Amino acid sequence: MRIISGKYRGRNVIAPASLPVRPTTDFAKTGLFNLLNNRIRFEAISALDLFTGTGNITYELISRGCSRITAVDIDARCVRFVKETALKMEAVEVKVIKADVFRYLDSCNFTFDFIFADPPFEMEHIDKLPALINKHQLLNQDGIFVLEHISGRDLSPLPGFREVRKYGHVSFSFFDQVS
Repeated sequence: MRIISGKYRGRNVIAPASLPVRPTTDFAKTGLFNLLNNRIRFEAISALDLFTGTGNITYELISRGCSRITAVDIDARCVRFVKETALKMEAVEVKVIKADVFRYLDSCNFTFDFIFADPPFEMEHIDKLPALINKHQLLNQDGIFVLEHISGRDLSPLPGFREVRKYGHVSFSFFDQVS
């Protein structure tokens, strides 16, 4: 995986092949961050990376100067890898948490300007994530929640849905906080 912009631009991060993940492709990640660059001033935000896996999105946020990042995954190997990589990057702004994402969201008492979730495509109940984030008011006013999912899955009926962007077999659905 390659960091596409910021102070670590061009740096390759090699994740162990044994991690049970499907990292966001460079093509899709580039498209996503091109959109976000016009909507977010990264140095001024707090971010939550759910189902962080290899930490691909977390590293991009670090590189772009994000001030506070929380990365959550249930797999101990993923958590260890992200912690080790963030340490090598001297990224003190990153907090990595080993937890079930749904339980974490139920107990979280922080708010974020940007929330990204990349659950396993076959996972049931990913459509519950926007409602859970809304229920606990985890997204700051004017914040953005992006849910990565397989293209063809229609999330437009969900609360707070704003738009969807498709990059091959991957889509990003954007959501706002519902009052």
